[in-house]
Amino acid sequence: MICGLGGSAIGADLVATYIASTLLIPVTVHRDYGLPAFAKGQDTLVICSSHSGNTEETLDSFQTALQNECSIVTITTGGELAKLADEKKLPVWRFSHQGQPRAAVGYSFGLLLSLISRMNLIPNPESDLIEAIDAMKKSQENINANVLAANNPAKRYAGQLMGRWVTIVGAGILAPVARRWKGQINEIAKAGANFEFIPEANHNTLAGTINPQQTLNAHTMTLFLRAASDNRRNRLRSDLMRKTFMLEGLNTDFVDARGKSSLAQIWTLILFGDYMAYYLAMGYGVDPTPVEALVRFKEEMAKK
Repeated sequence: MICGLGGSAIGADLVATYIASTLLIPVTVHRDYGLPAFAKGQDTLVICSSHSGNTEETLDSFQTALQNECSIVTITTGGELAKLADEKKLPVWRFSHQGQPRAAVGYSFGLLLSLISRMNLIPNPESDLIEAIDAMKKSQENINANVLAANNPAKRYAGQLMGRWVTIVGAGILAPVARRWKGQINEIAKAGANFEFIPEANHNTLAGTINPQQTLNAHTMTLFLRAASDNRRNRLRSDLMRKTFMLEGLNTDFVDARGKSSLAQIWTLILFGDYMAYYLAMGYGVDPTPVEALVRFKEEMAKK
């Protein structure tokens, strides 16, 4: 059971998806207060992941895990979570990071993957990690800020998103990547976005292409994420869904992952999405770093 919100939770989603084909026990990502009723006893490992160590919901899950006598590990930079874990003499994996939690996804992912690997629950991921890093470095050469838009696909895609409500669609290993892109567009560009998963979206979202009337179609953009490892039927579903959207006059495009391994495909798209969201923020003329709306919300919550 991995408890977290925001950037900490997306790291958990990415790990759970990557190891799903080799891990023989279930993994649940918990984005809420408390814990499900089944999470009881030493046989349930609860990993509480919070960048600040002060995430309200994760602290509540930690207390519930204590009450339920679960095994507990915490991953954090410090805060109340580290303090409580130290008091209870529970394992604390501390990392140092001064930026926004969303920029620490490499920590939340990497530490979780390392923990599960050290427990010998999955094969050694080292070769996949090396390949993923190499693929990211090669991908970055084309999307850096000093590359002009004519040769920079991340800048071109950001241009397509200007003035439009964005939907990101992913399947399989790219489902959590679609969720990551949505969150990055929200937090970095301060822009509206949502995400959809295939095949689920084929059973409902397709029916929602008629209304509101087509006058709004120009103000939407749906991006379909693709990878060489896609299930053949899911790739077909993605292509047919995009075709349906296009026939209804909706703006669509696709973005392909790079790399041979599923890990490389996940992380090259995460890198691309982060750069794209940054360029979108530049297009809107907003500071990509602060999240004032979230700060104000937390302040209001603290008063209640």
